[in-house]
Amino acid sequence: MLIPRLPSFLRLPYGTMVWRVPSAKKEVFLTFDDGPTPEITEEVLSMLEDYNFRATFFGIGKNVEAHPEIWERVKQAGHHVGHHTQNHVNGWKVDKTDYLEDVYQAADVVNSPLFRPPYGRISPRKAKVLSKKFKIIMWTIISGDYDQAISAEQCALNVTKTLRPGDIVVFHDSVKAWPNLKDALPIVLKYIREKGWVSEALPMR
Repeated sequence: MLIPRLPSFLRLPYGTMVWRVPSAKKEVFLTFDDGPTPEITEEVLSMLEDYNFRATFFGIGKNVEAHPEIWERVKQAGHHVGHHTQNHVNGWKVDKTDYLEDVYQAADVVNSPLFRPPYGRISPRKAKVLSKKFKIIMWTIISGDYDQAISAEQCALNVTKTLRPGDIVVFHDSVKAWPNLKDALPIVLKYIREKGWVSEALPMR
């Protein structure tokens, strides 16, 4: 069952993990996982540009290698980037050595201090090791855009009903999420603007 806004008492306490960014400014932090994806990532960039908003893209290493020109566009547009493992591996199902190897491989490709574990799944031992080298970014709100059982309207509502400044929001610039993302993201962007807020890229340090 999807819990769009994870209660603070359920947030994993181990390692240096970022769940939200306390800020006195009226800003939220939109993030996009699993790209870059041809056409889809570019559409997301266009939507963000319409509002002059910035975001953070967590790329899968093999996708970045396959589509370097799209990844370069993301950075040139003023967005920040992070890595999301090389092969989208599940931190609860892969042993420590193999998982770390996959993370480091992606880190070499993406060259960023920001790391988000796929599915938000990572063991205490892995987090302890990785937090010495990377800033582990989790989230405050997950949109559920990848869930084809919900509508785009519900996806947008998952975000807007509890969104507040400092929150980190997860979307996915992937083929699976696109049917919801293409309609939900414009709703969320409009909501942020109407609240008088902005979306910013996550701090790199």
